[in-house]
Amino acid sequence: MKLVIVESPTKSETIGRYLGSDFTVLASQGHIRDLSTRGKEGLGINIENGFTADWTIAPRKKAIIAKLSEAAKKASEVYLATDPDREGEAISWHLAQVLGLPTDSVKRLQFHEITKPAITAAIQDPGTIDMKIVKAQETRRMVDRIIGFKISSLFQHFINVRSAGRVQSSTLRMIVDRQQAIDAFVPEEYWTIEAEISINGKTFKAPLTRVDGKPFHCHTKEECEAIVARLPKELSVTSVSKTERSISPKPAFTTSTLQQEAYSKLHFSNTKTQSIAQKLYEGLQVNGEHVGLITYMRTDSTRISPEFFTRHATPYILETYGKQYLGHIRASKGGNNVQDAHEAIRPTGTHRTPDIASAYLTPEQAKLYRLIYCRAMASLMAPKKVERTSIILSGNGLDFSLGGDRVLFKGYSIIFGEYDDKDEETLPEIEQGQVFEVAKVDGEQKFTKPEPQYNMASIVKAMEEKGIGRPSTYASTIDILIKRKYVNVAKGVITPTEDGVKVVNVLKKYFADIASTDYTASMERQLDKVESGEKTFLEAMNEFYGPFMETFAEAKEKIYKDPWIETGENCPECGKPLVYKKNRKGQPFIGCSGFPSCTYIKKDKPAEPAKEVGENCPECGAPLVIKKGRKGEEFLGCSNFPKCRYTRNMNGEKKERVTYTEKDYVKPCPRCKTGFLVMKKGKRVSFLGCTNYPKCKEVEWLNKKK
Repeated sequence: MKLVIVESPTKSETIGRYLGSDFTVLASQGHIRDLSTRGKEGLGINIENGFTADWTIAPRKKAIIAKLSEAAKKASEVYLATDPDREGEAISWHLAQVLGLPTDSVKRLQFHEITKPAITAAIQDPGTIDMKIVKAQETRRMVDRIIGFKISSLFQHFINVRSAGRVQSSTLRMIVDRQQAIDAFVPEEYWTIEAEISINGKTFKAPLTRVDGKPFHCHTKEECEAIVARLPKELSVTSVSKTERSISPKPAFTTSTLQQEAYSKLHFSNTKTQSIAQKLYEGLQVNGEHVGLITYMRTDSTRISPEFFTRHATPYILETYGKQYLGHIRASKGGNNVQDAHEAIRPTGTHRTPDIASAYLTPEQAKLYRLIYCRAMASLMAPKKVERTSIILSGNGLDFSLGGDRVLFKGYSIIFGEYDDKDEETLPEIEQGQVFEVAKVDGEQKFTKPEPQYNMASIVKAMEEKGIGRPSTYASTIDILIKRKYVNVAKGVITPTEDGVKVVNVLKKYFADIASTDYTASMERQLDKVESGEKTFLEAMNEFYGPFMETFAEAKEKIYKDPWIETGENCPECGKPLVYKKNRKGQPFIGCSGFPSCTYIKKDKPAEPAKEVGENCPECGAPLVIKKGRKGEEFLGCSNFPKCRYTRNMNGEKKERVTYTEKDYVKPCPRCKTGFLVMKKGKRVSFLGCTNYPKCKEVEWLNKKK
């Protein structure tokens, strides 16, 4: 028996189907070890001994390790098939260490799509663990641990907030800086002028572009009115030009561009996009075959393999659309921070079209798959060709512009379905010298606007452009900022909270380099050098640690303690002022400013007594009171609850209580012996409860299978 270890259970199921009964495929379920919190300052790093790591196995992973260890001992061969990136390489190394496998010779499988040919090829030509990649990941983990722990200790003590890590701090700074620029922006007034021209019974709007041969600019109402007064009743065509242009398709998706497009077109959050893409990559049941539908979804490359173009895309395009629609592989245009380790995100096969696959996918999976499939295939197709018509209409020194496009050849756009020309206005045939009557003229006051607030798509684009993080971290970075309540997200728009602004202000004052986008991008380049072998792990750590600790020591001396905000009350136990505080989870509470000598915490105010309505219960005679249901709706209920359960609506109608008959009984109650368990509905799930409730509170929770 041969053992293959992957990261996720879903992937293990898919790969197991391809490899057959000679192989056992098990999952590590992500990382199995992490830095401990032992040692000096709880870093889990022995800095004096060459930054030696103290790795520890999480308690929840011990059972998984035991299962993997037992299987490895029985196996004739062990293959490590974790994800093909830094984190995956590190997981393979940790598995080898924990399971006692030879690090330098254990077989390492890499594949970028989960299909039978890809898995078979990987098994036939296994590699070994690349220790340079492992050391790059270890460098990243240690740098993040040191920055996170050190800065967090200052922030928690002095400004009463939790710190963000290296990547999160840079991202948060971009969000705060953008919001501060928006708040400080002073809008300037300007005016636009449009003339409505009727051509062959159809109305076109032509904006004013030039006045007396100079570009049109207008800043006041008086200027606008003066120009409108000059406008003649007719305008003559002084220029007609037609140009053909070729529009090339966009490249196939990277992680960043997929998240941006999924947000813009499908309104998916970054996390949701990655979660769905993960399922499409790991494998789903499609037309009787369990198969991965897309290639690896964490990539910063737009490269498409020649094999896919030759064997899959070319035959499909020729057969479906014709030779004139076939394009070519375009060179991958990456920035300085692109690793290009994987292909772009593309379908694993062209025969599983979106229409075929949608029958086996959830609606959301089908939408994202269609987006990926069409974008990748379009990138390999011929350009779209359009004819651009530009017209100038003039009168009394005023020039107005009209423009329109006519599609000559649909090219790649044909794959997106029926061609949409709503945004491309086609002009009728117009000749120079023609005269058209001005039906209407509009002058509109406008104001300059600042750059928009970041949304879930634009922040990812900004992170990619600035070189902050890697494809695998874009979504998780925003999630961490949301969980720590440094930003709010409403309808996709990201705004910083008061705590977020406070964190950035302090970082900019004391840790300006750490919070800068340049520092984070520079650190990513350092990791790339460790991965390529240009720099050793120790060199990278020493270059980081010395300057950082100098900055930290200086900040520790200068940073001021953020004063508590007093409530105006004094502590009933020691007399010191009560202040607003936050616990470790960021939840507010009121406590004594004398902590730790006084640990008084003000409890929530006792609930106000229920308001009586001056009427007694018709069943037991106790007063009726106003109560509120789960959703905040008011109703009348007996004050003798739970002994009396009488209720009625505010309009006087009696609320019907749920009654159960023999057909509802599931089984006798094992607790009270006199009641029966019946199906009931809770806030989130259904469960079995006793008919004698509230006297008997027996509950049985139902698992998904039941």
